[in-house]
Amino acid sequence: MADITAQMVKALRDRTGAGMMECKKALEAAGGDIEKGIEELRKRGIASAAKKTGRSAKQGTVVIKLSDDKTSGVIVEFNCESDFVARTDDFQSLVADLAEQALASANVNAPADLLTEAYAKDPSITIADLITAKVAKIGENMKLARVEKLSGGVLGAYIHPGAQLGVLIQGTGLAASSDEIQELVRDIAMQVAAADPTFISRTEVTTEVLEKEKEIQRERALREGKPPAIVEKMLEGRMSKYYEEVCLLEQPFIKENSLTVGQLIDQTNKKLGLTLALAKFIRFKVGETAGPDAPEAE
Repeated sequence: MADITAQMVKALRDRTGAGMMECKKALEAAGGDIEKGIEELRKRGIASAAKKTGRSAKQGTVVIKLSDDKTSGVIVEFNCESDFVARTDDFQSLVADLAEQALASANVNAPADLLTEAYAKDPSITIADLITAKVAKIGENMKLARVEKLSGGVLGAYIHPGAQLGVLIQGTGLAASSDEIQELVRDIAMQVAAADPTFISRTEVTTEVLEKEKEIQRERALREGKPPAIVEKMLEGRMSKYYEEVCLLEQPFIKENSLTVGQLIDQTNKKLGLTLALAKFIRFKVGETAGPDAPEAE
């Protein structure tokens, strides 16, 4: 049997929210493998579906910048070491400059693309040089963690208060935006922020993911004592619930839970005579790409 350490138990608890003893039992059953431990907890009905945000080891902010016509936009995550620095004017001004430059740039698809560019306000230095200078001035390490850009269609955005979480949404099927459409796409971006879907629709769920989820739900039902003949009949209902959790269009709308997000879009399209469809969403939460804090030395 694998040696289950307190750090391993804590790591599983941070990722699932399950109790310490349940996490330890799951890790023992999984031979110490964290991912298999998550599956084990889910089979026991303890851990929620695919919420693996992990412990954030970083501070910082998320910024979104849209073009005036709402057809182009960027989302940027910029990290530092402390929340205090993240709230300073120097830090916020730097991140605003990064977002503005990324929006104006033709080829920004990753942090490295932006870091090597000449700084628009002082072409004698690169963006990397600019960040280095800010690090020297402020005295904290800083990092351009993520940057993504969307172009085409109609874009909408939502930044949660505190700027630790942001969502950029892309809709297609429209020639131009409007105040009503901007309100709709912002509401959908808020939905993504709150409900954290994995896919837009069930057609995006891969066969591999689908079969693994069916296995988890089947095993969970068996452990609940359900007869094998009944389990397969139950599976359809449980998979419908799974789709409701992970697929944006099937989630209850946060402002009116009698409607799904898909029904909300259909209603708006019918009302305005439009053909809006969701093409993509990008959700950044500060620190979620950073690994867990290293355990303290004994």
